[in-house]
Amino acid sequence: MKHIYVVITYLSFLFIYMPSSEAQNVAADGTVVIEVTSKTGRIWMDRNLGASQVATSSTNVASFGYLYQWGRASDGHQLRSSTTSSKLSSQDIPENGMFVLVINSPNDWFSGQSEKLWQGVNGKNNPCPKGFRLPTSLELDAEIATWFSKDSKGAFASPLKLPMSGYRSNGNGSVTDAGLSGDYWTSTRDGLNSRGLYFDVTSAGLDAGGRACGVSVRCIKD
Repeated sequence: MKHIYVVITYLSFLFIYMPSSEAQNVAADGTVVIEVTSKTGRIWMDRNLGASQVATSSTNVASFGYLYQWGRASDGHQLRSSTTSSKLSSQDIPENGMFVLVINSPNDWFSGQSEKLWQGVNGKNNPCPKGFRLPTSLELDAEIATWFSKDSKGAFASPLKLPMSGYRSNGNGSVTDAGLSGDYWTSTRDGLNSRGLYFDVTSAGLDAGGRACGVSVRCIKD
């Protein structure tokens, strides 16, 4: 009996103290964290936040993931079917997880507008897993420069395998252009707006958009 007790105790010790690789590789929102190195030498997550798998094509629905309003954390609003509200948030951490609808300039979910959100790994409301953050506009520009074509084919053929995940309208909350265009936030601000990557079957580039629009997030390692 003593021998059996010792074996059980030892196994219990291993179970308690052995680090869990699964726990270490799952983001707060449940996305599996697997790293991939791009042609620029930078390390990224291999899938969009909220995606259950790496894209197998530009239109692979399981790879689309969540749609975030710029500067918000993973509070539930990012779900493609989350409930909506026409009430702007009075603080930079919203009172609830509703997707905020707004059609008036500057098209921001936060009435006070903040320039401190999503700025680096320690930026407020950073939705990325530990050690990761939103890419800057320059970092995404550098990735586009390595694509064999500046369009959805180039985006998918790159090591990042970016799918055409569409976006969510800040006007009525409908998910638009899923499978037709790719839209990805950066952390870069542009006046009252923020910059993001847009691509479809004919083009790719970065431009500025209202922060209340729901857009995909692909995290880069700091």
